[in-house]
Amino acid sequence: MEKIWLDNYQAGVAHEIDINSFSSVVEVFERSVERFRDRPAMANMDKIISYGELDALSRQFASYLQNTLKLSKGSRVAVMMPNLLQYPVSVFGILRAGMTVVNVNPLYTPRELEHQLNDAGCDTIIILENFASVLEDVLPRTGIKNIIIASIGDMLGLRGMLVNFVVRKIKKMVPPWRLPHTVRFNDALAAGARTPFTPVEIGHEDIAFLQYTGGTTGVSKGAMLVHRNIIANMLQAGAWVKGTVREGEEIIITALPLYHIFSLTANLMVFTELGALNVLITNPRDIPGFIKEIKKYKVTSMTGVNTLFNALIHHPDFKTVDFSTWRLVLGGGMAVQKAVADKWREITGVALIEAYGLTEASPAVCINPMNLSDYNGTIGVPIPSTDIEIRDPEGKPVARGESGELCVKGPQVMKGYWNRPEDTAKIIDAQGYLATGDMAVVTPDGFIKLVDRKKDMILVSGFNVYPNEIEDVVASHPGVLEVACIGIPDEKSGEVVKIFVVKKDPALTEKDVITHCRANLTGYKVPKSVEFRTELPKTNVGKILRRALRDAEVPRQPV
Repeated sequence: MEKIWLDNYQAGVAHEIDINSFSSVVEVFERSVERFRDRPAMANMDKIISYGELDALSRQFASYLQNTLKLSKGSRVAVMMPNLLQYPVSVFGILRAGMTVVNVNPLYTPRELEHQLNDAGCDTIIILENFASVLEDVLPRTGIKNIIIASIGDMLGLRGMLVNFVVRKIKKMVPPWRLPHTVRFNDALAAGARTPFTPVEIGHEDIAFLQYTGGTTGVSKGAMLVHRNIIANMLQAGAWVKGTVREGEEIIITALPLYHIFSLTANLMVFTELGALNVLITNPRDIPGFIKEIKKYKVTSMTGVNTLFNALIHHPDFKTVDFSTWRLVLGGGMAVQKAVADKWREITGVALIEAYGLTEASPAVCINPMNLSDYNGTIGVPIPSTDIEIRDPEGKPVARGESGELCVKGPQVMKGYWNRPEDTAKIIDAQGYLATGDMAVVTPDGFIKLVDRKKDMILVSGFNVYPNEIEDVVASHPGVLEVACIGIPDEKSGEVVKIFVVKKDPALTEKDVITHCRANLTGYKVPKSVEFRTELPKTNVGKILRRALRDAEVPRQPV
């Protein structure tokens, strides 16, 4: 496709990046901790660590993995925790040891956790004690041998003891757990400090992250993001924002969980390379507390999803924030709504710039120009070294102005799905184009606009929910005969899950179904609506017609 979108690039933004600028993410990180050694790197709960401290702590953690646990290069290490200082220390330590980070959503149910640990082949996990009871439930059915237990207050100094007491005893946020042979996070750091770390040779094709996603089929799969992919996306995004941000001066609010690919790459990787201070928000759902944290810093940047921005602009305290230093606000993970973008600019004076990506692309694919003044309803244009094609159902490029499936090619596209070559072949073709499953059109002025979704995937507050998974869980209830799952529009979350159930047991209630789902699904996957029916629409071969159910609901909103 002719790259007409290049005309929309801001002055000074290169059309291509040099992927050979760095050999690994570790090289980028080590250059940053050397350049910005005395600058603050990470902040959480009023504790700040410098780049020099992050360097030392991550080195200690890498040494512990190498020397105490005797893990080898390429070992998959699971990290299951929210935004805390322990997260970047763990992740950069794992990467420096030449190992692969397997990010795990801390809200996973035992069923979800068991699948991911086994699929990735993890034998080591770093987990916040608040979620240790979930691991206890599945431990005998996994290959986990090494368990490092973190507590919220671990890195907060003396105040951390008080924080841990409140979390455990007052708020009772740590369910009882019993796990064998655990090591406390701080003890692991201390052990690592007593032994020398041996640098590991890491190259472009070594796997940095196994980032789990439902892909296009709904089966949870690990996207192999090699060092080349992450470096590419860092360079691409860095080139895009370089005229807006200032090296060594940025303070970015990191409210989205770092285990999510958007926050992982944009906040942790890109802004660490820039020498920024990442302000880690552990619980962004506490909007009053979140706003108080924002007020403590001369913030310059923020990333988020539409639901988060919407919650902020509708809280009265948000208008009292000093926005004079804010320069960059990036929205992704789900569509940014015009009403939200307009209100955000009205309150803050800063444009909410929409971006688009997916886990399989590390994630950034398209971003709107940083000098965009008003919401334009598009996902922007392909970033440097990124090519796209809009294809018809036969895989052929459509004429300009026609809609089709958005397919992406670039150095940020994943190596493939972990141990799933057939699934990889379904989504990445011989030319290297990744089929996104999103329907798009190129506007006359060269912007990319999403118009629909090819698959039945549901997007809840930026998180993918796959009907197959929900249906499998609901169908496992003995009182259910048949079930179908769809997404319906929701003002707060973009979409929510609705299920249609045919009863096997006449006594089955909505409460029974929801209780069953809560025991087996992460919160955002739990249906918000249950409708009982005597039968479900089907094709002549017996396949349930989800589209017929969707069409009977309020018309589905475009992405």
